[in-house]
Amino acid sequence: MSSLTDRYVAATMRAVPAQRRLELAEELRGSIADMIDDRTSGGQDHASAEREVLTELGHPEKLAARYSDRTLQLIGPRYYLLWWRLLRQLLTYIPAIVGVLAGLVKALFDDEPGAAVGAAVVAAMQTAVQIAFWVTLVFAVLERTRTPLGLPEWTVDQLPDESRERQISQSDSIASVVFLLATVGALIGQHFQRWTTDDGSRMPVLDPALWSFWLPALIVVVLATVGLEIAKYRSGRWTWPLVAMNAVLNAAFTAPVLWLLFTDRLLNPELVERFAWLREGGIDQVTRVTAVVVVLVAVWDLIDSAVKARRAA
Repeated sequence: MSSLTDRYVAATMRAVPAQRRLELAEELRGSIADMIDDRTSGGQDHASAEREVLTELGHPEKLAARYSDRTLQLIGPRYYLLWWRLLRQLLTYIPAIVGVLAGLVKALFDDEPGAAVGAAVVAAMQTAVQIAFWVTLVFAVLERTRTPLGLPEWTVDQLPDESRERQISQSDSIASVVFLLATVGALIGQHFQRWTTDDGSRMPVLDPALWSFWLPALIVVVLATVGLEIAKYRSGRWTWPLVAMNAVLNAAFTAPVLWLLFTDRLLNPELVERFAWLREGGIDQVTRVTAVVVVLVAVWDLIDSAVKARRAA
């Protein structure tokens, strides 16, 4: 054997368990010699045949990983799909929720409304990074230790009843329904679980006068959206009638909220009076930011539904 083969075998054996190096080295040398002989018997010179064989075998450390049955991926195929599914679900909702809560705390408790948006973005980004890091670390450890999770093996019985691809997954529908019901709970709960001010008094965030019509109407719209989510899931995809209904419900929620915002009828007047930054122009910032968020969410939802309906068609 030439020094080139010796160097290749030595580089490979450095990355395999010590107790198997002698056995694997002999096996690898034999394989290389056989492959070189196949080429030289056809008239190729030994030096070029040797170089071609070693090139085909690839990087020594990759070959050593195959000998050792060792994965080179951070998340290997064993748990990759589970890791990706869990990570995607967590990143879909948790950073946004944390960001919104951080922004509200900054504006209402720290009395810094101008920094609320920045605080929300930073909190959401930090949460996303933390989720990605820890979930990936856990699955990387599970992959390398080959820890069994006791998950049931996949069978054909788990195939969906319909052969066509679903646009609306069960997990997405459940998450949407939970979010909508939580919104209804928040609208009702803010009246009974009232805001506690520095002097110990308690008051609702939204104007109690809205219970005469607007808040019940908005709750009805949100509950109708729950019905739309159920219809979407049963259909399995967006259709143009569902897109039209989505547009109507978006308009039925967005238009009243914008009108109440710009006529200063949404927030409780007593609450505005209790916070100096709201009295001194902060209410205008809250109005603008809330209006932009409401409009962007509605427009994005409409565009997304229309695009998906077109793809489905």
